Amino acid sequence: MAYARKEILEGLAHNKATTHDVLLRLLHPKAADAWKWLFFRSALPVVVVDALVTHPDWRMRAEFARSQAAAPADRARLVDDPVREVRLELARGPQPYRRMTDPLPDETYARLLSTPDRVVRETAARSPNIPDRILAGYPGHEDPRVRAAVCRAWDTLAPAAREALLADPDAEVRRAAARRACRTDAAFTGEVFATVERRERLDVLAEARLPRAIAERLMDLDDPDEREALAGNPSLPPDLVARLATDPAHDVRRAVSARPELTEAQRAEVDYEVRGSDAVRPLGWVLALDGASDTLRTCATSAHRWLRRSAATHPALPADLVELLADDEDFVVRLMICEHQPGAPAGALLRTVLEWDGRSCHDMLRLPQFPRKGLVRYAHHSEPFLRRLAVHDPDASPEVVERLSHDEAVGARMAAAVDPRLPYTRIDELLRDPVMAWPAASNPALPTAEMHRLLDELGVPA
Repeated sequence: MAYARKEILEGLAHNKATTHDVLLRLLHPKAADAWKWLFFRSALPVVVVDALVTHPDWRMRAEFARSQAAAPADRARLVDDPVREVRLELARGPQPYRRMTDPLPDETYARLLSTPDRVVRETAARSPNIPDRILAGYPGHEDPRVRAAVCRAWDTLAPAAREALLADPDAEVRRAAARRACRTDAAFTGEVFATVERRERLDVLAEARLPRAIAERLMDLDDPDEREALAGNPSLPPDLVARLATDPAHDVRRAVSARPELTEAQRAEVDYEVRGSDAVRPLGWVLALDGASDTLRTCATSAHRWLRRSAATHPALPADLVELLADDEDFVVRLMICEHQPGAPAGALLRTVLEWDGRSCHDMLRLPQFPRKGLVRYAHHSEPFLRRLAVHDPDASPEVVERLSHDEAVGARMAAAVDPRLPYTRIDELLRDPVMAWPAASNPALPTAEMHRLLDELGVPA
């Protein structure tokens, strides 16, 4: 059977044992199917990075510029690339799943923000990766769109810079400045509501400091989503909060129930429910708490699920509260602990993986405290997603791994196909299976000589 070309190339690019000479071959245009997978690799050899940033195909350089695994200093080498699309990708930066990416070096941002190319510099200023401390240095930038982006760093700006932006000659800059200022100064709120675009309106309803007259007028909003946003506004007067606590829309009442000033007894008086399936975001006021605060501890022990879910994602949650919430009655609280707390207890990680087959389970399995010993007991389990756990047991025998490589479930076969204990003869068989070729080519037990032979057979030059 002929090899599945695309799957073999992608698997080799993903293989942790791939040597620099194999990686260099994968940079050839005849191996283009592998390119996107190269950028999920961290700590690429220097010789490979050199080849990437000087690659003749700008698409390869653009992929590297937005790589979420590459070192920022390596990506920064593309700051003067002759192709605008490459510089745009560098300015935009990577957008990894559920985590922040490291920023580029300060001098690289300085080059991007001062480039003559307007599109590149404005893209850099709007990037979610650019630190506030960098933006705060450009309140007097000649480009008004950069000055408007600087307003995102409002809390970092000096008072004089804020005043200058509020009085900027450009209307868009003044609007951006007023949008930030209205969170603490009610004098700007009316102006912001008059000019805000629909996509920002909910955020303004939730954040702006509200004069009494505006707050009363907003109580009559027809859109329940807008009333829900208003219900979380910290400046809403108590009597209006009480009115929204009996709103006909459940989500509005639920938002009221999660306000920071309410006591447990007051929350219990609101007719609300947080269901297991409710995809509510962590509460911003909870995430803003100091990790050692009594209020965070109150949230973690609250009867309110939303407060406990929010506390579970807090980046500085004390260890004893991590332990407490890891055994919470609410599955989502336990899941949040396992997804967001690096010190999640081993037992909680195992319990979550056994209960749920979601995307983040793969991250949990990689945590050093995950209890791998004994997982081989699931090799014969009726649930396919549990059978594949057996290959994560360090004591699983090559025979068990090989048997799972023949499993009826694709997931179990794939888990076995990447395991280095799988006998080479079986890896070679799987390389010819279109479904299993990708994981088999990813197997770190694949010899370097065999990798080169595969590339030879697929017509990729040395």
